[in-house]
Amino acid sequence: MRLIGNICWLLLGGLAIALAWTLVGIVLCLTVVGIPLGVQAFKMARLTLTPFGRQVIYGGGLGSWLANLLWIILGGWWLALAYLAAGLVTMLTVVGIPFGLQAFKMARLALMPFGSSVRVAIL
Repeated sequence: MRLIGNICWLLLGGLAIALAWTLVGIVLCLTVVGIPLGVQAFKMARLTLTPFGRQVIYGGGLGSWLANLLWIILGGWWLALAYLAAGLVTMLTVVGIPFGLQAFKMARLALMPFGSSVRVAIL
């Protein structure tokens, strides 16, 4: 089921979004100041490529909290809102429910990427 879900995800726009995240990550990594933000963009690109069968583990301390606060102020909330809207739209159909759940997972990561890690889910 993971394989089928990921293939459908990629064909229906996931590949384009992952490429966009990768491009943003490369541009951010061109400056020393942007490297931490670029690393978070690469994390989003990796999750966007194969969201089915992956889980996001949230953690971190005060440093992650402060970095997430700065991220939210600089535009992370816009990214999370876009993923939330996409998730709500795809949840309108029964077939789209699994895709909506993945969009919600990405919305949370887009809001608070620092201190989190993406891992393969163990079932």
